Amino acid sequence: MNILDIIAKKRDKKELTKEEIEYFITNYTKGEISDYQAAALIMAIYINGMNEEETKNLTLAMAYSGKTLDLSDISETIIDKHSSGGIGDKVTLILMPLVASFGIPVAKMSGRGLGITGGTIDKLESIPGYRTDLSLDEFKKNIKEIGISLIGQTENLAPADKKIYALRDTISCTESIPLIASSIMSKKIAAGANKLVLEVTCGSGAFMKTKEEAEKLSKVMSKIGELAEIETVCVITNMEQPIGKNIGNALEVKEALEALNGKMEKDVEEIVLTLGAQIMKLAGISSDVNKNKEMILENLKNGKAYDKFIELVKKQYGDVEYLKHIENAKYIIPVKTSKGGYIEKLNAESIGRAALSLGARQNKKRR
Repeated sequence: MNILDIIAKKRDKKELTKEEIEYFITNYTKGEISDYQAAALIMAIYINGMNEEETKNLTLAMAYSGKTLDLSDISETIIDKHSSGGIGDKVTLILMPLVASFGIPVAKMSGRGLGITGGTIDKLESIPGYRTDLSLDEFKKNIKEIGISLIGQTENLAPADKKIYALRDTISCTESIPLIASSIMSKKIAAGANKLVLEVTCGSGAFMKTKEEAEKLSKVMSKIGELAEIETVCVITNMEQPIGKNIGNALEVKEALEALNGKMEKDVEEIVLTLGAQIMKLAGISSDVNKNKEMILENLKNGKAYDKFIELVKKQYGDVEYLKHIENAKYIIPVKTSKGGYIEKLNAESIGRAALSLGARQNKKRR
């Protein structure tokens, strides 16, 4: 077995075996397969796709390419949430401290920006001192002590995904259901959560442009979750327009802080309440989603969610004082119209590309 035969097979639209997929993942992780060969195979997968069996085998091979976490000694219920990506999506920064404020353990391994979409890790790293590169022992310790930890991928946790994720971004292979599903679910399997809520974004600013594509991705990830014995709920959300009012790492942190202090944009609030209610249902807080939404609003109002975010930042060595003085964008230019009317739509993809070209997404630590 060799990588050239595997590339040729997928190039010719043939199904890869479990052994061939494992060979690629194992040897690429070790550095015995070059980036240019891996890029050729990823491009072939992007163009020709993968069936359900191939996608499952790719996910599992990536998940077990390094260490996996067992968090059962912390709690019987460990919650995680993941988004398939979007423009202005600061939901994790608001939602996960909010969930943890109810005593629900949160173990969250997030990614960097991919394509035109922003990344939670890039946003957290805009806070001076905040460490996303904790060891697995530190990750577990934080969950035990404060009920939450938000980190990036470690060298030992799903390392194959870390390499492929970065590679996909450099060769424009982002909008692929097998590659998105395997990336998200391999991280979730490796990170040790047993309850998972997935936000599958849909629209111009998402990888899935249509509802049909979003539903297909949801089904694939739900199936993988079932095989991995992770209780999984998928929620499809609208990404035709940017989420909230800010795009860019520090600005999105600033907006998240405002939201945690009770000043939240309506579209952000709708997503936070919907996902949060499902997480609380999975965690056994209440099966009544409307009751859960009321409880969420209460913890935003009483400051518990905000306090948990501050606790998280402190615990991961972030500068809490900086959070009080996050500056606005250096240049703020009003866009004026010469005639009356209203804005019918803000195209999320166009705005995401513009923000990317202006440097709103800085990913200096791809590897």
